[in-house]
Amino acid sequence: MDSERTGDMSSPADAEDLAFDVFARACPSRGTLEHVTGKWGGLILSALHEGSFRFNELRRRVDGVSEKMLSQTLHALERDGLVHREAQPTNPPRVDYRLTPLGAAVAERLLALIDLVEDRMPEVLTARERYDAARAESGGTAGRDAGGVAVAGRGGR
Repeated sequence: MDSERTGDMSSPADAEDLAFDVFARACPSRGTLEHVTGKWGGLILSALHEGSFRFNELRRRVDGVSEKMLSQTLHALERDGLVHREAQPTNPPRVDYRLTPLGAAVAERLLALIDLVEDRMPEVLTARERYDAARAESGGTAGRDAGGVAVAGRGGR
């Protein structure tokens, strides 16, 4: 594979000349996409779109995230240039997190997706009920292909 398809680069300046391809195994955009679309990354970016937050404020806003996952996700998003961390030299220390301009652009698109999903949840719930009913009627074979082989979904390793 050539470097244009994989996103391999020798310096950040080279990045401007590359065509990144998230479908290429070695493309660095895959890692960023994972950070953005992962369970916590998307929620953290969306919450930060509301404004600047301190760590514990953000933890309360993103219900269910552990301190460890919040910390790891914030570090990844900061490394990707999506979140800015600002430590205030106060006693006790104060650390604020906010979106960078790039992070705000990503968060706006995520919020559009979130709005779409929330608005269409009645359809999703109806589809789930229909799927579950059909699966129950067929004796649980709805997850099989034409040859009778079980088809693994997400997490079905």
